[in-house]
Amino acid sequence: MQELFRVEAENQTALLTSGLLELERAPASAEQLEQLMRAAHSFKGAARIVDLAPGVQVAHAMEDCFVAAQHGALELSRQHIDALLRGVDWLVEIARQDESTLAAWLEQRGAAMETWLQFIREFTPPRSSLPLPQSTGAPAPREKAVETALATSEESAPVKPAIKTEEADRFLRLTAENLNRLLALAGESLVESRWLRPFSESMQRLKRMQAEMEHTLDNLRQSTDVEKLPDTARTRLGELFKQFADTRAFLNDRLQELDLYDRRSANLSNRLYLEVLRTRMRPFGDGVHRFPRMVRDLARSLGKQVRLEIVGENTQVDRDILDRLEAPLAHLLRNAVDHGCEFPDERIQAGKPPEAVIRLEARHTAGMLQVVVSDDGAGLDTNRVRDVVTQKKLATPAIVDKLSDSELLQFLFLPGFSLKDTVTEISGRGVGLDVVQNMAKSVRGNVRVSAQPGRGMRFQMQLPLTLSVLRTLLVEIGGEPYAFPLAQISSTLKLPRDRVEMLEGRHHFRAGDQHIGLLSAHQVFECPEIKVPQLELPIVVLGERNQRYGLLVDRFLGERELVVQPLDPRLGKIKDISAAALMEDGAPVLIVDVDDMILSIEKLISTGVLANVGRAALDAPAARRKRVLAVDDSLTVRELERKLLESAGYIADVAVDGMDGWNAVRTGHYDLVITDVDMPRMDGIELATLIKKDAQLKSLPVMIVSYKDREADRLRGLEAGADYYLTKGSFHDETLLHAVVDLIGEPDA
Repeated sequence: MQELFRVEAENQTALLTSGLLELERAPASAEQLEQLMRAAHSFKGAARIVDLAPGVQVAHAMEDCFVAAQHGALELSRQHIDALLRGVDWLVEIARQDESTLAAWLEQRGAAMETWLQFIREFTPPRSSLPLPQSTGAPAPREKAVETALATSEESAPVKPAIKTEEADRFLRLTAENLNRLLALAGESLVESRWLRPFSESMQRLKRMQAEMEHTLDNLRQSTDVEKLPDTARTRLGELFKQFADTRAFLNDRLQELDLYDRRSANLSNRLYLEVLRTRMRPFGDGVHRFPRMVRDLARSLGKQVRLEIVGENTQVDRDILDRLEAPLAHLLRNAVDHGCEFPDERIQAGKPPEAVIRLEARHTAGMLQVVVSDDGAGLDTNRVRDVVTQKKLATPAIVDKLSDSELLQFLFLPGFSLKDTVTEISGRGVGLDVVQNMAKSVRGNVRVSAQPGRGMRFQMQLPLTLSVLRTLLVEIGGEPYAFPLAQISSTLKLPRDRVEMLEGRHHFRAGDQHIGLLSAHQVFECPEIKVPQLELPIVVLGERNQRYGLLVDRFLGERELVVQPLDPRLGKIKDISAAALMEDGAPVLIVDVDDMILSIEKLISTGVLANVGRAALDAPAARRKRVLAVDDSLTVRELERKLLESAGYIADVAVDGMDGWNAVRTGHYDLVITDVDMPRMDGIELATLIKKDAQLKSLPVMIVSYKDREADRLRGLEAGADYYLTKGSFHDETLLHAVVDLIGEPDA
């Protein structure tokens, strides 16, 4: 019963807090008063059941206050709201007590509670003096509810709060440990179900082998004069062919059953896993319900008027991430109230309403959780940040003057960095924003800040939706698979070997206007280097800004969603590894700790033991086939172009639209781009224009292929910089291939 009461108390106190804050802005709201009266009444009834007399007294006093306000006998002011919020605090304290601790609590806090009760009774009219509700005819439904509540509250017998059956069946208390075990089992079930696919493919191979044996036997029969064989041999041969036919039919039936079972099993396991995963998700509002009260009280203590708006309360967030968000969000909101929001008279002079607004928003974007804290305050003076950075000698004045505003704002996340000259109970110690950044990094996320002088500041945290499933890039290093979290990868690319340069004795390559150091993943993981003959070097770029490193791997294996399995704690912290997972075939894969790996790379550099990339990896093959990118939004046209090019000996890649093609040409090396004109997101004319305007890509030939064969369309394409214009009707002959040869030559370089 105590556990049930605590759950009930948590729900009712949350309703009381939110309702009182709303009532402060609309004191005459009949709907809010009714909800508050019901919440106080429900708490009182639940407290009676578990024999918590102080809870009954406090809740009853608050209920009387709400009923008086409903009848118009009391107009709630801010002072009244302050006292009622203090009553909510008393209810929270009382809910934590039980039979063993209640006596000691009353001895220590009972006098203060009685003082509060006396204060409430002084401004609350007695119920006997309340005027009758102004109504003619039958009482309204809300008035009936009030009368029923009043009559029930006067009864001496314990009152059990009404609980709807559907609500009682909707919630179940479950320990986090049990839930984690259930999720792990569901993940293993999902992995095991995927084992059937390769087994089914192996059975298909068996079917092909059987067909080849039957074909060989049939050829043998045709090359042999069957009539000359003895009758026994002819009979046995006929039986053998009949057995082959029966076996083939039987195998086909079993393969169809296996394929059906594979699809049903995979679908069921995937649904089971998603349902279990949803049980780990909680509404964003569950973790932030205390913040409106915190912001209100803090603003009142500073003499400011601040309102917190929460957007996306129903956004589903992983339970672990929601728990970790509490402290960083508290720091950001306290800073927004203290640093960002102005005093009412200052806001009026600036042409703003006297009440400042802080906005806390949560939403799902591109498979990530976005949490944004913004305010409409004074913003931040970047010149003040420059002065503090110079005073603290965090950078030389010459460097500080060259930093952009976004680079300057990154100093706010340094431990001990503060813009306030004095230390108060609220801020000034430089503790807070580093906690925000450390939390984001701990869950493989990031945080960005922007400021507009006079218009406010904005902090945006980008976090994974869940810590149980991780979107990763699988690569092969030393013959073993490794997984890099996608959120912690700056970029990936396939670099032509001739673009690797030597700079100050180290291998580098150029990406945009930045030189990025190149090193081998084999040295970081201390594994033997395996030479993989490739035309281009697969590179994973890690780090940020001026600390970026290109990690040379053996090859890319693709993008995967992995079920994260924590490593046994007895192993301790494994260098450069954070966790593990299982792939579809049940093989284990290690998940890379990118932050730890960057520290390992910096240690190798500082100690002078970082070796250059081996010549075996950089030596280009003797011959190189030319690569062509086909860009078209039609699957049929893309595949037709790809097959034509590959049959002629070229390497062909495809892109689904102009935007996809633009991303491909910037990260890969191509000898020719073939593009359609009419495509979503970016058409072929725009793509050709961007390629020809790029300093590094302007020499790349572009061929436009379109159904439009008018002269005006052809001229439009050529004016955009295209080197060739071809209509799609030419696919049926060798015109396309001849055009490709004219532009870039034969397939072999």
